[in-house]
Amino acid sequence: MGAPRPGLPDFPWDALVPYRERAAAHPDGLVDLSVGTPVDSTPEVVRRALQGAADAPGYPTTAGPPQLRQEVRHYLARRWGLQLPDGTGVLPTIGSKELVAWLPTLLGLGPGDVVAHPELAYPTYDIGARLAGATPMPADSVTALGPRRVALMWINSPANPHGQVLPVEHLAKVVAWARERGTVVASDECYREFGWQARPPSVLDPEVNGGSLEGILAVHSLSKRSNLAGYRAGFVVGDAGIVQRLLDVRKHAGMMMPSPVAAAMAAALADDEHVDLQRERYQNRRARLHAALSGAGFRIDHSEAGLYLWATRSEPCWDTVGRLAEAGILVAPGEFYGPGGAQHVRVALTATDERVEAAARRLASGG
Repeated sequence: MGAPRPGLPDFPWDALVPYRERAAAHPDGLVDLSVGTPVDSTPEVVRRALQGAADAPGYPTTAGPPQLRQEVRHYLARRWGLQLPDGTGVLPTIGSKELVAWLPTLLGLGPGDVVAHPELAYPTYDIGARLAGATPMPADSVTALGPRRVALMWINSPANPHGQVLPVEHLAKVVAWARERGTVVASDECYREFGWQARPPSVLDPEVNGGSLEGILAVHSLSKRSNLAGYRAGFVVGDAGIVQRLLDVRKHAGMMMPSPVAAAMAAALADDEHVDLQRERYQNRRARLHAALSGAGFRIDHSEAGLYLWATRSEPCWDTVGRLAEAGILVAPGEFYGPGGAQHVRVALTATDERVEAAARRLASGG
């Protein structure tokens, strides 16, 4: 067997294992607020669609069935008022992480190419650049990039880990800057359904892109909004030429969404009721955890959207992780997401109401 690919860091979550073991030893059990995996049931309308498409003896297409691509367009128009220009590229993905990890490779990037991403960020932006042999570059503004030629720029709003929402003006500036330089803009909008203070703008909004999707990709996931993390269901939409390039490479690589999953995904996109219900669940859990953390001396920064609270007690993040583990609560250390997270922890809202209530009680009582 060959050696691991050079330049890849250790998988960060492995470092959390001892803290998980410590938290799991709590007499009342573990409250896992670390990874952010959904715990509520997959909606019945989705499960029925999956079952109805279970007889699938033939190969699926990489482009996905026309009905699914049409449901993507209907969803964006109905839910967000986004009327996509004619010819917009729409492509299903096997979850969103695989696209994030492989986008630089799919675009043909390699040594000498720069992939920019937020300074506090989902680690897979960095990993995707490294897998392609390109250079990852953390930067929160275009001025921070200087004269570098950037092949791909990731933006993430609402952001993981800290829930920051980028305003229309910022997004428009990034798009204009990128177009002047031939840079592809990939906008990770997987948490867009969960804006707690206002509707998060999209790179697909005409006020951001001037009515053209040239050089733009938007990445979406159904993992959180529809509890489909186990299905691996997402999509990318944007510049037709770029999406066609992705499709061409993905055909060769066999990156095909299974037909039953495609049917389930179409059903999920067509139904808003389950999304509204899930949003209400998370809103209630957020309010309970926000109050409990604040009462326990934490400050919550950003967190205006998404499924996490970005919390700090102005101490090293691993000290906070250890303190909470003693109370049976597992959270993610902020440094997983960049040096700027060294004194923060990420607290996920993805736990049952009972476990959230247990965490709140422990925070109030000191353990």
